[in-house]
Amino acid sequence: MDTNKDNHTVTPVGIIVAMGSELKMLLAEMDAISEETVNATTFYRGTISGRDIVAMQCGIGKVNAAVGALTLIERYKPAAIINTGIAGGTGKEAGVLDVVIGKEVAYHDVWCGPGNAPGQVQGLPERFAGATAFFGINEDTPGVKLGLIASGDRFISTPEELETLLATQSEAIACDMESGAIAQVCHLKQVPFLAIRVVSDTPGAENHIDQYLDFWNIAPTRTFAILRQLVTEGK
Repeated sequence: MDTNKDNHTVTPVGIIVAMGSELKMLLAEMDAISEETVNATTFYRGTISGRDIVAMQCGIGKVNAAVGALTLIERYKPAAIINTGIAGGTGKEAGVLDVVIGKEVAYHDVWCGPGNAPGQVQGLPERFAGATAFFGINEDTPGVKLGLIASGDRFISTPEELETLLATQSEAIACDMESGAIAQVCHLKQVPFLAIRVVSDTPGAENHIDQYLDFWNIAPTRTFAILRQLVTEGK
């Protein structure tokens, strides 16, 4: 087994969330928590179901996500990284409170010009594959929807915005603002990555904002039931 700088004897799994409300839910699932601040970000070391975990809140958007992911990788050398939290649905397959796992992750707001596919950063894959095998996830895994998560620096809230997103990533079943950047960093650093999100609302729906607000009252505990399964079954 690997040993990191804190003399932990088990290589941890890193978990990244974007918002404080998500972090609060995540920390409630962890035991034996200690804290460390690196690059002005607080990292929380503990366990979930006996598995060593390093958790952090990166903040909203691609730059925050990339900085957080790189800092986590360089400081803690995680066996893998999970990005969890909320996502918007696209009206395809996944409804409110469904748990979505990114079989693939791609950008919906990137265009690098001729010779590149829409959403592709030049020199990188069109889509980043999720580490489903690492975590024992397959098409028959109960309680989750596997598919493409589209990521970009935009909160999708209108039918027109959703139409634009689907014009770039037509197969997307959910959208967020961080998983693409974390996936890119993990790809570059050769760290297995998986996005697991619970759908909070459907952008463009008539009651879109009400869906989002009501979601926080419901408390998406089912995400963390799946999360416990992932971290205990991961390699």
